[in-house]
Amino acid sequence: MTAVENPETPMGFGRMHRKEDVRFVRGKGTYVDDVALPGMLHGAVLRSPHAHARIVSIDASAAEAHPKVRAVVTGATLESLNLAWMPTLSHDVQAVLATDKVRFQGQEVAFVVAEDRYAARDALELIDVEYEPLPAVIDAKKSLADDAPVIRDDIEGRTGNHIFDWETGDKEHTDEVFAAADVVAVQDMLYPRVHPAPLETCGTVADMDPVTGKLTVWTTTQAPHAHRTLYALVAGIPEHKIRVISPDIGGGFGNKVGIYPGYVCAVVGSILTGKPVKWMEDRSENLMSTSFARDYHMHGEIAATREGRILAVRVKVLADHGAFNGTAQPTKFPAGFFGVFTGSYDLMAAHCEVTGVYTNKAPGGVAYACSFRITEAVYLVERLVDVLAYDLGLDPAELRMRNLLRPEQFPYESKTGWVYDSGDYPATLRAALDLADYDELRAQQARRRERGELMGIGLSFFTEAVGAGPRKHMDILGLGMADGAELRVHPTGKAVLRLSCQSQGQGHETTFAQIVAEELGISPDDIDVVHGDTDQTPFGLGTYGSRSTPVSGAATAVVARKVRDRAKIVASAMLEVSEDDLEWEKGRWFVKGDRQAGRDIQEIALAAHSDLELPEGVEGHLDATCVYNPPNLTYPFGAYVCVVDVDPGTGQVTVRSFFAVDDCGVRINPMIVEGQVHGGLADGVGMALMQVMAFDEDGNHLGGSFMDYLLPTSLECPSWRLGETVTPSPHHPIGAKGVGESATVGSPAAVVNAVLDAVKPLGVRHADMPLAPAAVWSAMRGNPLRTDLAIT
Repeated sequence: MTAVENPETPMGFGRMHRKEDVRFVRGKGTYVDDVALPGMLHGAVLRSPHAHARIVSIDASAAEAHPKVRAVVTGATLESLNLAWMPTLSHDVQAVLATDKVRFQGQEVAFVVAEDRYAARDALELIDVEYEPLPAVIDAKKSLADDAPVIRDDIEGRTGNHIFDWETGDKEHTDEVFAAADVVAVQDMLYPRVHPAPLETCGTVADMDPVTGKLTVWTTTQAPHAHRTLYALVAGIPEHKIRVISPDIGGGFGNKVGIYPGYVCAVVGSILTGKPVKWMEDRSENLMSTSFARDYHMHGEIAATREGRILAVRVKVLADHGAFNGTAQPTKFPAGFFGVFTGSYDLMAAHCEVTGVYTNKAPGGVAYACSFRITEAVYLVERLVDVLAYDLGLDPAELRMRNLLRPEQFPYESKTGWVYDSGDYPATLRAALDLADYDELRAQQARRRERGELMGIGLSFFTEAVGAGPRKHMDILGLGMADGAELRVHPTGKAVLRLSCQSQGQGHETTFAQIVAEELGISPDDIDVVHGDTDQTPFGLGTYGSRSTPVSGAATAVVARKVRDRAKIVASAMLEVSEDDLEWEKGRWFVKGDRQAGRDIQEIALAAHSDLELPEGVEGHLDATCVYNPPNLTYPFGAYVCVVDVDPGTGQVTVRSFFAVDDCGVRINPMIVEGQVHGGLADGVGMALMQVMAFDEDGNHLGGSFMDYLLPTSLECPSWRLGETVTPSPHHPIGAKGVGESATVGSPAAVVNAVLDAVKPLGVRHADMPLAPAAVWSAMRGNPLRTDLAIT
């Protein structure tokens, strides 16, 4: 059975069943927890019950005496090995195991290695830790107070919790525009802390071979090569002596980009015992201690004329980075890509200030498919546009249409210096409004309101910036953002593509095979895609920020074209004509003017491995390598319309329908694109209506299980209605832009705008996510809740 569904597209782009699903649906995937090595031991982490406390003493003697325990690792153990602290991706340092004090509830304090996972967990109870509790600060605003406890007193000379100040745009010009504006709408808003919550938690198996000195690490990572480099930096092991294998991953969403202390402890455990050590966290550990997302307190202002011409936006943000600054962001952009807060609109001026702070919460701040703070930026500007529409009495769709960038303005440089590559924004918005039958929805809403029903229609228009490159935008650990690709065509015309990006559900084994098929005319079924093993693949920075297709996809197209060029040389020798006399059609080179005189790629591949006489200096075989460094980010965009019903008695929100029109440039496999969009829309519903990592005033984590941290199911999600427009990226080899995070970026604002549109007759102008029933009910009664804290 051929893998290709669409008979009009026998090779290359088009709908095609995912090749990797054959093993997944049969339960034949291989995940880290499936790895079982001879003599393997198991690790468990002892975590702090306090959000902030000094460690007085640690007595591990009882645990060490346990008959099944092989080793107990503490901060003191790691200090003796110079491994107690590790660098983060944002040039901070993070404790592997706490040595002086704990700085968030769930922080790693000790690591037990035992013969089985049950003995390792039991032995944790035998470790006696004496803590001296300290005041905790969990409110980002309070962390800047003069009397706030200093969280990072490990840093010499630190007297407060301030991390950085960053700004972008022209403040003076922006203030001038605001001063002359007819209307200024102002709104404070919170994008609360949320968590990626992948189905598979984080884990690793570390095996240090005492004979060869080679460390092999199986781990749930989205960036195997970056992990290898970090292990070399942290542990001092030569990089060529480290192999990182990332097998099948049960979801990542940014949660599996960084290195967690449990990974390093497993490596240390293997070194100490001479045996492989497996560590897999449970769900509570994953929710409590691994990388979160969002946690942005935003003050936004938008200036406009009375007629609704948007003139400028200015913003002040307080960013809660937790106890250690572990975000995957470069020094130049400590606030990530929040600079795209100008959105999709043609403004005269813009200015933004972001302040980062430490609090007694888990570190991180960039995970969860957020494209480096773009989700927060889009939510901010799309809420501001709706607030402005509320104040002006304008329809939100009409206000957006008046201010969207026009096709003739591209490439467009925003007022904060981001160069949007291409787009027809009005056409995309019109497509979404037509798909939703927007005028009829408004008429239906009017009829329902007359009956006392609360129906809301919410819009959002977003522009994403993806690809995590070029170097001027991203340069993590000095490694740049280029990705490598290697392509080899065997004598029989079958091919192997080796890539540095890592799949965690995106369908890389299918889509990248389709790119090669489109470029060379080899069936996707005959192309294997290898990824996730640093010994088998070229160097690259992995999969996050929707960079797979914009960077590795581009590398794949370029390396396939290199192979095609080499095939041209071989074909010219086979046909005994000049290379200039050949033309290409998918799958074969032929002589100009004589289509019968040609050779297909299979014939060329066999000849390339034969004794065919090639021009002097030309080597045989059909293979090539490529390192692709993107010249710019790509900018996918979209328009969303959400329809909700709100129960006036309880505040319960029901998402009735959702219409999404995405433009991600050229689509390689529309079926996979649709699946990505479906998942992102569900994410948006969850964040808008039910997800928040809340804490009490002592820093106790209140969302440590799926009974408290709620995820959307099919019951909360409608049947999605999707549409598309296609605007190719002018600088990408195949015109693709990426889509993995688009729906997560655009959907929360649409859902929130819909809920607030529903309760607009009650005078509600704004309420913060998540809009759970209690929050909506309180907002309807004029008493909005602070949703991120258990205290108000």
